[in-house]
Amino acid sequence: MAKPTGFLEFTRETPALRPPEQRIRDWLPLQIPLTDSGLKDQGARCMDCGVPFCHKSSSYQGASSGCPINNLIPEWNDLVYRGRWQEALDRLMKTNNFPEFTGRVCPAPCEASCTLGLDAPPVTIKNIEYAIIEKGFSEGWITAQPPQTRTGKKVAIVGSGPAGLACADQLNRAGHAVTVFERADRIGGLLTYGIPNMKLEKHIVDRRIGLMAAEGITFVTGVEIGRDIPAGRMTSDFDALVLCTGATRPRNLPVPGASLSGIQFAVDFLQANTESLLNANLADGEFISAAGKDVIVIGGGDTGTDCVATAIRHQCRSLAQFEIMPQPPLNRAPDNPWPQWPKVYKLDYGQEEAAALYGSDPRRYGVLTKEFIGDEKGQLQEVHTIEVDWVVSPGGSGRPAMREIPGTEKVWPAQLVLLAMGFLGPEDGLLAQLAVEQDGRSNAKAAYGTFNTNIDGVFAAGDARRGQSLVVWAINEGRGAARECDRYLMGETDLP
Repeated sequence: MAKPTGFLEFTRETPALRPPEQRIRDWLPLQIPLTDSGLKDQGARCMDCGVPFCHKSSSYQGASSGCPINNLIPEWNDLVYRGRWQEALDRLMKTNNFPEFTGRVCPAPCEASCTLGLDAPPVTIKNIEYAIIEKGFSEGWITAQPPQTRTGKKVAIVGSGPAGLACADQLNRAGHAVTVFERADRIGGLLTYGIPNMKLEKHIVDRRIGLMAAEGITFVTGVEIGRDIPAGRMTSDFDALVLCTGATRPRNLPVPGASLSGIQFAVDFLQANTESLLNANLADGEFISAAGKDVIVIGGGDTGTDCVATAIRHQCRSLAQFEIMPQPPLNRAPDNPWPQWPKVYKLDYGQEEAAALYGSDPRRYGVLTKEFIGDEKGQLQEVHTIEVDWVVSPGGSGRPAMREIPGTEKVWPAQLVLLAMGFLGPEDGLLAQLAVEQDGRSNAKAAYGTFNTNIDGVFAAGDARRGQSLVVWAINEGRGAARECDRYLMGETDLP
């Protein structure tokens, strides 16, 4: 245990964010990291509970909680408190291939299930994780560690997001020759093109990719399996194939006017912005600009927040964000107990920036989009909405149903609408070429724990298998698929 009275002596402290008025002018990191002494105090708050809930993913009443990759959280909290940083790094790397990613973008389900969170602010687990890995890099403790022997087996991984990278890292450690194929021009998947630079700087991704390449992994960019290379060649040229293509089909909004110019999927908006930022610091103009426009983001979640923050940095004229569900409560509802993820109202970084710029949270809850209106040239000009509430019908299923509220119709000026309503599943082309079975949600059909599809030697992991989810779950799946792929190739496995 770090310090028996630490949780009584120290209050929760998280890294300060740069002032909104400052950070909306650039694409630099949002946070100002804590000092080592501050991190020691935060580590001291960990109680090393008799039954910790933070370090293991569990399900309570159908809702998950805890860390999907089983990080040894109490152990490295204690080691940080004692100043034994290198040992803390060793513990962290036992379960997490990429703490520099999760320490920046994970929503921290571990903190939501921290025992201290029962009646006090939880331990700042995510920030301690971030500090451990960054100290490891700055101190030179993290170096390329190629395997001492090779098995002679070749594995292809399609997709270089967090699932694909975690799978590649583990299989390479087992001694297999691993090739990762990515259809984009850069490695990283959603880490590179789905998350804006201010949340995850791309040199952080490049740093890890460089390390993995030095350890013997081959990365191939600009190649789409199923189009540039027939899928059949992958199963003949490699001893095993792992599909980590992600869930890349965005959900559309089928209302009148949906085909007007100016209506964009959030993923296209974010990818084009990051690509132009990396290529030319936006000087090439090869992105979807929100500059001077009335912007509406439809959908919440992290993607919606990222669209809000990106549009603000483009200097949009106005901004609103629609969510069809009602505003969450300020505190946990009775049917949302600890250690479940708290479904409560919070002001994320993008909404904080919008509030500082425009005077209020841009989100409008209980809003249903009814129609898009354009001009004679087919350019979006207006969004028509109506407010809704959610009611439970007597004698029904018990689930609330949406009801429009008469008299709440509204017209919003808009020249750019960003659809951030999630994803429907993986694209079908590659799965069809391989004859991989799909489940009812169009995901690759492969059981969790085995990850093998109906095709011998073909595995699936990450969003392509489970549907849209968190980076930390993608790492969990990539590690699991690597373990089962190694077992398939060698008859047994030592991978964790």
